[in-house]
Amino acid sequence: MAKVLVFVEQRDGKNKKSSFELIGASSAAGNETHAVIIGDGISGLANECAQFGANKVHIIQDATLKNYTGEAYARALTAAIKSISPEVVLASHTPMGKDLLPLVAAQVDGALATDCTSLQFAGGKLQLKRPIYSGKAIADVEFCGAGMQMATVRPNAIGAPKADASKTADPSSISADFSNLKTKILEVVRGNSARPDVTEAAIVISGGRSLKNAENFKILEDLADTMGAAVGASRAAVDAGYRPHRDQVGQTGKVVSPTLYIACGISGAIQHLAGMRTSKVIVAINTDPQAPIFQIADYQIVGDLFQVVPALTGEVKHLKE
Repeated sequence: MAKVLVFVEQRDGKNKKSSFELIGASSAAGNETHAVIIGDGISGLANECAQFGANKVHIIQDATLKNYTGEAYARALTAAIKSISPEVVLASHTPMGKDLLPLVAAQVDGALATDCTSLQFAGGKLQLKRPIYSGKAIADVEFCGAGMQMATVRPNAIGAPKADASKTADPSSISADFSNLKTKILEVVRGNSARPDVTEAAIVISGGRSLKNAENFKILEDLADTMGAAVGASRAAVDAGYRPHRDQVGQTGKVVSPTLYIACGISGAIQHLAGMRTSKVIVAINTDPQAPIFQIADYQIVGDLFQVVPALTGEVKHLKE
C-alpha cells in the first residue's frame, strides 16, 4: 500500500472526469488516496472526490488560483506534497497536467513518467505503460530507488469507477505562499463550441483534408451532435484552415483515448496515429482500401464519407427514436 496524491483538475467549478479515473485506480489498489483540489471557491467539489474513492480531500483556495497559471499552481501543488508527503503523485495528461507536473517534479526532485496509458500498483510501486516512437512501441516503466514517483495518465485510458453517492468528504485546507508571482492571467478567450473537448470525450469524430473545406465539417458536426461526441481533425485539415488547432488530433495536436474514434477521410499518417491509436474502438471511413489507417481500425468502411456519414447520422437518430 502506498500513500498516493491525485491532483484533481477542475475548470469553471467542475471536476474533470479524468481525475476520478486516477482516484478510482489508486483506491482499487488499496492505497491511502489523497485528492487535492486547487482553485478559488472550490470547497463544494470535495464530496465528488470522496464518492470516487478518495480517503482524504485537501483544498487549496486563493483568488490567485481562479485561473490556471503554471507558476501559481506549481506552488500550490508543491505545498500539498510537502504537507502530505506522498510516495506517488498522479495527474491527468491534459494540457494542464502535462504543463504542471514537470514543473512540480523539478521542485520536489521527483521522477516523472508522462503520457501513460496503463497504471498499476505492485508493492507500493507504480507500474506503467506509455507509447514511444509515435506509438509504434509500448514501453513498460517502473521507478528505481526510493524517490517520489510521479506520472501523468491519458484521459479515458483506464476508466472511472462507479460513484458512491453516500460518501462525503471533510476537506482540509492547505496554505501556500503566492507572493511575488511573475505571471498572471490578463484575459481568457473562450471558444464558442458547446461540444466536449476531444481529450475528454467518450466519442470523437475526426475529419481530414478529404472534407475539402470548413463548411463540409457540418456533416461531422451533425453526427457528433447526434452521438454526444467531440469533433476532431487531422493536421492536414487544420493546416488547410478547416478547423482550429484546438481540434487537432495527433503528435503535434492532442492525444486522445476515447471509447469510440471515427476517422472520416483520414489516410492515417503516423503523426495522426500517434494521437489516437489507443482508442478502444476505431472506425475508419475512406475511399482508399489501402489507407494506412485501416491497418489499426477495428471496423473499416470503404466508401465516400459524404454518403456514409449522413447515413450513419440518420441511423443513429432512428435508433435513438
